[in-house]
Amino acid sequence: MSQYQLTVATRANQPYVLPVLLVATSINEARPSPVISITYEDTAVLREGDKAVVQYTGASGNPIFGLINAVQELRKDFPFLNSKDEKLENEWLSQLEAFAPLDFKALDPELQRLDTHLLLRSFVVGYALSTADIALWGAIRGNRVAVAAIKKGSLVNVTRWFYFLEDLCPWATSTLEVLNQAVREKKAAKAKEGASYDIALLNTEKGVVTRFPPEPSGYLHIGHAKAALLNDYFAHEKYNGTLLVRFDDTNPSNEKLEFQDAIIEDLALMGIKPDKMSYTSDYFDELYQYALQIIKDGNAYADDTEKEVMAEQRMNGKPSKRRDASVEENLARFEEMKKGTPEGLRWCIRAKMSVDNPNKAMRDPVIYRCNPAPHHRTGTKWKIYPTYDFACPIVDSIEGVTHALRTIEYRDRNPQYQWFLDTLKLRHVQIWDFARMNFIRTLLSKRKLTKLVNQGVVWGWDDPRFPTIRGIRRRGMTIPALREFILKQGPSKNITNLDWTLIWATNKKYIDPVAPRHTAILKKDMVKAIVKGGPATPYTEEKPKHGKNPAVGMKKVVFGNTVIFDQEDAKSFKQDEEITLMSWGNAIVRKIETDPTSGIVKELELELHLEGDFKKTEKKVTWLSTEGQDLIPVELVDFDYLLNKDTLQEDDVLEDVLNKNTEFREDAVADCNVAELKEGDIIQFERKGYYRVDRAYVPGKPAVLFNIPTGKTGK
Repeated sequence: MSQYQLTVATRANQPYVLPVLLVATSINEARPSPVISITYEDTAVLREGDKAVVQYTGASGNPIFGLINAVQELRKDFPFLNSKDEKLENEWLSQLEAFAPLDFKALDPELQRLDTHLLLRSFVVGYALSTADIALWGAIRGNRVAVAAIKKGSLVNVTRWFYFLEDLCPWATSTLEVLNQAVREKKAAKAKEGASYDIALLNTEKGVVTRFPPEPSGYLHIGHAKAALLNDYFAHEKYNGTLLVRFDDTNPSNEKLEFQDAIIEDLALMGIKPDKMSYTSDYFDELYQYALQIIKDGNAYADDTEKEVMAEQRMNGKPSKRRDASVEENLARFEEMKKGTPEGLRWCIRAKMSVDNPNKAMRDPVIYRCNPAPHHRTGTKWKIYPTYDFACPIVDSIEGVTHALRTIEYRDRNPQYQWFLDTLKLRHVQIWDFARMNFIRTLLSKRKLTKLVNQGVVWGWDDPRFPTIRGIRRRGMTIPALREFILKQGPSKNITNLDWTLIWATNKKYIDPVAPRHTAILKKDMVKAIVKGGPATPYTEEKPKHGKNPAVGMKKVVFGNTVIFDQEDAKSFKQDEEITLMSWGNAIVRKIETDPTSGIVKELELELHLEGDFKKTEKKVTWLSTEGQDLIPVELVDFDYLLNKDTLQEDDVLEDVLNKNTEFREDAVADCNVAELKEGDIIQFERKGYYRVDRAYVPGKPAVLFNIPTGKTGK
């Protein structure tokens, strides 16, 4: 166990926790491996007497409680971040808790004081990053009222400093996400241990059999994934029961073997292994017999009312003129339907439930209709097909399903489900409905998704902008992250529109520890630099692909006296500024050649200064040697949402809410190791983001990589 231990209370107000957490993280980031062990306690306070929410045990071996005390003790143990002006730094650190109030009137004077102090300063104390900057930034970032004040833009100097530090210390935002994730995980664990799952399923004493009934008319999307994973969870993890997957293949016009095979494959990718797989079409003979029975019992009738008229009658609670036809007439018409004759095609069968029930789902729903199209499994044997509402309860009962999980939009049809079981005297099934998982700016309607595919708006069902399982996997979603996120939502009955940032933040937890680090430089206006003091002959060193995970392996880093930079980095350099070349060392910018008209940097001259202290440089930049390696051409692709509205309304026209431009491509060159990447590999281009290889590099064709969101944006 580490000598240095920091414990924080995750349920405490973040301004009292985040400053010391960030100071500790900054120390860990500066070391080859973390030296401070950080523990997240699911509590509001760590010590009742003084309500302390942080505890640090360092070199002294004595536990230190309280925000300011812990920060000061860290400064003693790790003085490299301390400013030379210790008096001024202590003055600001002593005021940390003044930035904690959630009352703007109490907070505003402190923000104004800091704003005035930063008028001519880049840092709070001195000319380099110090503990005061990190701790104050944490206090402000953890205070939602302070963040709101900054976003208004009136605090010009604080705003400048705040975003400068955010860019300078990218680990700060990820540390906050780790803290928030710890809170979410504790809540999810409590929900999992508590009533949310157990209450959901009643009458489990005799065993649990669940079913997932997809229609093979499209690809599984993230909404289907929730239903599939919940059924799998209850059957296999919670109750040691049985999971059935049953294809609801009752509409031959829309169904294809292609979709069926894709669904089976997607379920396997999600780790879902059904104990039995079946098809509603396996039961067409039984369903036909039940239809005959319900007609003979006087509980169903044949109807040839036109579709629009039938809808109007149901809406207004009016009976069909065929409602009181005799059993013999109804059976004769059903026989014509079965034969698929011109006369039979005019008719459908309706259950005789109610004409004017307040629940419109109970107003004589259609249970059988004609369709002469050949079925992908049964061919031309049948010309009549049961509706989902008729087939589902019957087959559930026949197959031994004990608990039917249904999305909340089926709630009005639950009485209908029970009516069929009662009327046909079949074994009852326990229903549990849960909220469908919706996301902002996302289509989950299979009909609308199909329209986008058919119109060529997207590349196909696996388009990385699509919410299909294949689409989000192609974008870079990992299956463990998908499972974790969905199961953490639980079988909630609250209808909400989730933000994609949440699921991508979960995904980052899985990819960050194992994604190899590489370097890419954008081709547009990239800048050549001559490195004075660099090697006359290029040479190669083996470096870890991941600084914190040796198991990821090694990569080649080539060093030469001619390197290239991104234009954005080159523009930020100042004459005689000392910068850090990542994986190499420090260099001093001695010459900057700029186009006087465009302001574009054309060439740089650097002087290598490897004895320089990287902790004191403001800029840590990526670079590539143009000598001693074959740079690999790559195309970096980013995406925006397909929709420009968070939530669609019923009267929205799909074409009007589509974003016109949702695909953004940039050409770049990458280090020589990228030539070895395979399709599906996930990497990080340092300081650019995480990417999934969509097309591996082959000579003459660049590698194509898709940007993976990390939770900062959900695009």
